[in-house]
Amino acid sequence: MDADLDSYVPTDIITSSDKLGFYGLNESDLDKVFRLPTTTFIGASETALPLKEIISRLEMSYCQHIGVEFMFINDLDQCQWIRQKFETPGVMQFTLEEKRTLLARMIRSTRFEEFLQKKWSAEKRFGLEGCESLIPALKTIIDKSSENGVENIIMGMPHRGRLNVLANVIRKELEQIFCQFDSKLEAADEGSGDVKYHLGMYHRRINRVTDRNITLSLMANPSHLEAVDPVVQGKTKAEQFYCGDNDGNRVMSILIHGDAAFAGQGIVYETFHLSDLPSYTTHGTVHVVANNQIGFTTDPRMARSSPYPTDVARVVNAPIFHVNADDPEAVIYVCKVAAEWRATFHKDVVVDLVSYRRMGHNEMDEPMFTQPLMYKQIKKQKPVLHKYAEKLIAEGAVSRQEYEEEIAKYDKICEEAYARSKDEKILHIKHWLDSPWPGFFTLDGQPKTLSCPSTGLTEENLNHIGQMASSVPVEDFTIHGGLSRILKSRGQMVQNRTVDWALGEYMAFGSLLQEGIHIRLSGQDVERGTFSHRHHVLHDQNVDKRICIPMNHLSPDQAPYTVCNSSLSEYGVLGFELGFAMASPNALILWEAQFGDFHNTAQCIIDQFICPGQAKWVRQNGIVLLLPHGMEGMGPEHSSARPERFLQMCNDDPDVMPSLTDDIAVRQLYDCNWIVVNCSCPGNYFHVLRRQILLPFRKPLIVFTPKSLLRHPEARSSFDEMLPGTHFQRLIPERGSASERPEEVKRLIFCTGKVYYELTKERKNRGMEGDVAIARIEQLSPFPFDQVKAESERFANADLVWCQEEHKNQGYYDYVKPRIRTTIQRAKPVW
Repeated sequence: MDADLDSYVPTDIITSSDKLGFYGLNESDLDKVFRLPTTTFIGASETALPLKEIISRLEMSYCQHIGVEFMFINDLDQCQWIRQKFETPGVMQFTLEEKRTLLARMIRSTRFEEFLQKKWSAEKRFGLEGCESLIPALKTIIDKSSENGVENIIMGMPHRGRLNVLANVIRKELEQIFCQFDSKLEAADEGSGDVKYHLGMYHRRINRVTDRNITLSLMANPSHLEAVDPVVQGKTKAEQFYCGDNDGNRVMSILIHGDAAFAGQGIVYETFHLSDLPSYTTHGTVHVVANNQIGFTTDPRMARSSPYPTDVARVVNAPIFHVNADDPEAVIYVCKVAAEWRATFHKDVVVDLVSYRRMGHNEMDEPMFTQPLMYKQIKKQKPVLHKYAEKLIAEGAVSRQEYEEEIAKYDKICEEAYARSKDEKILHIKHWLDSPWPGFFTLDGQPKTLSCPSTGLTEENLNHIGQMASSVPVEDFTIHGGLSRILKSRGQMVQNRTVDWALGEYMAFGSLLQEGIHIRLSGQDVERGTFSHRHHVLHDQNVDKRICIPMNHLSPDQAPYTVCNSSLSEYGVLGFELGFAMASPNALILWEAQFGDFHNTAQCIIDQFICPGQAKWVRQNGIVLLLPHGMEGMGPEHSSARPERFLQMCNDDPDVMPSLTDDIAVRQLYDCNWIVVNCSCPGNYFHVLRRQILLPFRKPLIVFTPKSLLRHPEARSSFDEMLPGTHFQRLIPERGSASERPEEVKRLIFCTGKVYYELTKERKNRGMEGDVAIARIEQLSPFPFDQVKAESERFANADLVWCQEEHKNQGYYDYVKPRIRTTIQRAKPVW
């Protein structure tokens, strides 16, 4: 591409005679007049031009500070739309007012970094020096989108320039930002907090240019570059869903990327491939790449195999606008076009801000070790603000005095905020919340109660949902013969007042939908279920793409049920669902892995967002992970959801027995970072799903779900276990003949999940039902200390054994053993 992107202008691109010869032309043709094709806009009102003028105008359009990639788009209207924006003569004219606004924004962007450098020269802040035009770029996209009716913008970005974006785009109070540099301030909130360049923010304000209300939120994120991309998209989708914005006209997302990560991180590709899927599209995202042509110490030639960092965007036919970031007017023009593109076509678009990085990777880093020549050049490079100010002063658009006054004005704002920041005594992490839930907590962010009502349902309600689960509520709908048998057997179970796994789930979902709780179940093949047990979407056998979702026919005033097969991605889709769950506490968002083993390709979302999210960002989340688990001879990749990893990341102390108060169950849940369960019967699974919503706070829930138990004749629950007054059982005690004479029991086995059925079968075969008691720990974390204590005291003479089917170094053993020992005060061994 011949555009001038790194301040080097190629000479006579096409007009050199050898280039002309390639087209069968020579120098004598330069003055010849040619008729213009109807596809070009360079002629404006003229229909014919001399060749010399044609070449000159094309060079003006495509060979200055903007390079446009769009010819790969296979839609003529879209290509013509872009050509008109860049080929029409004089299209890049700016009014005096626009130039002065741009200068003021450049001053704020530049002076903010200079102020931080002056006050905290030894602090890491990942400044924007070298790409200062990112700030006016983002502000232009927001202004233009607001003009087009957008009311809510959700942003995600890496660390570079983040403080500047918080200050000058989202307009966080400067003193709050400066407080983050004061290491002596104590945090007032729970949790460990996070570094200042990871924090998120939510702010509603009037947009000064359009005079309309706009809500801006910047999502908190970890150091893992690009990991926040799908999270932003999920939250955007949720906001669109809750306000009925079916075309993305009122809510949109902006993602800012670094050049090295945009090309290097696979999650970028996964997120792009969600962009046009019916249940995942956010109707177009504006991507801005802060391309400083280096990744920490790595040159682009070592960082990617394609010419540009933005080439990944071509897979979804997104136009790519490369622009020299040292030309602020070109940057602003391109951003206007990008915002208009998104408003017109509702498709992704990429702005590649080709810039440089004045400092090292952070302000403490020495870039001359690895890029000596590049940094010699950068030292000579005049800052973009000086260049632009001189241009405007030369044009007479602004006087030197006005320019200096504008700088002094902003410097004064910074100094005053700095003085105020000295008065702050404590840091409030909750001032940096990116997704507030108005009305859910008390005003100071506490749960409104520390109790959980019964999660049971009336017999009538269970019957009603059961009828729907076993019928086809649409007329003239032909279902598969095998499915008719499944629905018939469901109807039979409802008559017998029992549920299997699929029906228990149906009861939980159906009842929450009737209570107005939106449910979204997403993941690979979830509509039918990996194991062909769920069948939430029925397909007409005679009409292509005609489907029926009975769950959406429960009652006229129910909440909608979304069940969607995802793309074949874990990292991207789990991130998306996590973002969706952030938007509202009054929805049940579930992601199901095809097999539990496959969650490890989404490990980053689990480790950086779900597990520590509340500790880092004071942000609760009620997402549910359904992970099929069990050693069933299907090979090493279809066996284990790695319970040991989830349990290792639980924050409860194995050596401390909690005080056994009446509210221990809810208090433990409130204190934990996530809940880990392995239910052995469908009734308990039903209760844990309903409890997830009925709790007065939100915690992530990890459920190890069964495979063989889906159809196991004993893995059934009676309606009696699901009626009003019933609750989730954290531990299911021994209720058989061993409980009749507990003092004679020789062994008490604790276990979890499907191994229980194998143990009871073996116990029966050996005739040991009076000698061996078996208790099921259904909620592994937070650990049910009180109930384990009661059970071990009931069978006081018994040996204590933990039994699991997983290897000793996997599964639950290392987590459970020290906790059982704490419960019994180490009075006897736990085998």
